[in-house]
Amino acid sequence: MADASSGLRRDDLMNRDAALLRQTVQEAGALALSLFRTELKNWTKGASSPVSEADIAVNDLLEQRLRSATPDYGWLSEESVDDEERLGKRLVWIVDPIDGTRGYLAGREDWCVSVALVEDASPVLAAVFAPASDEFFFAARGQGAARNNVPVNATPGTELDFSRLAGPKPLVERLSPSPAEITLHPRIGSLALRLCRVAQGSLDAAFAGGQSRDWDLAAANLIVQEADGNMTALSGDTILYNRRDVAHGVLVAAGRDRHARIVEHFRNRPLP
Repeated sequence: MADASSGLRRDDLMNRDAALLRQTVQEAGALALSLFRTELKNWTKGASSPVSEADIAVNDLLEQRLRSATPDYGWLSEESVDDEERLGKRLVWIVDPIDGTRGYLAGREDWCVSVALVEDASPVLAAVFAPASDEFFFAARGQGAARNNVPVNATPGTELDFSRLAGPKPLVERLSPSPAEITLHPRIGSLALRLCRVAQGSLDAAFAGGQSRDWDLAAANLIVQEADGNMTALSGDTILYNRRDVAHGVLVAAGRDRHARIVEHFRNRPLP
């Protein structure tokens, strides 16, 4: 398969886009880091979602770099007005300029830049960059996942060590026969980074409560999958991206066997 605009074959196109993604997300992360812990204008979007001028600046950089290089691709970003022209595109960039803005504004380090290239509802390239801790996660479909160019893998097995699980406590407690006794992993403000901790094996499993969006998930989803993990809806259904409705229900990410155990648990004991 070739790209009509560039004449590149598919493998060459993906290699080109992978290099573009790496460079652009690193530039975006450097910009976000340069503004970190400075005085920033910020405001609230919707009911309670914080936005800062850093989010907008990083979004502008990403959009300019990625869209100028790939004008035929669609675009979906948390900080851009949604253009439904994306729904007719086979390839779409899905972007969260700063995932974890609340933590970013509070001076915490648990935030990242998260960008995926999605093809026909599934991510094919992914980059998640946490510049404050200098961690760059990258994955290409079928090629594994890496953190700072070192391959990563989700932890094997099916056991549940609650100190190595992260997510909304009422949800995770439903896995335990004695909820009062469990101590969860400390909260990670960025959902994308929380999910990448599963891919690198520092968490055994992570949950996302309802109402996460495509931009929170798409890049981390591929990174988990390529790290021998699985990430799905709690029902086990595959997560589909670039739909008209970009909101998602409860999700779980874990190594493949542990993920299967957790999905089976909730299949037998569904949420109310």
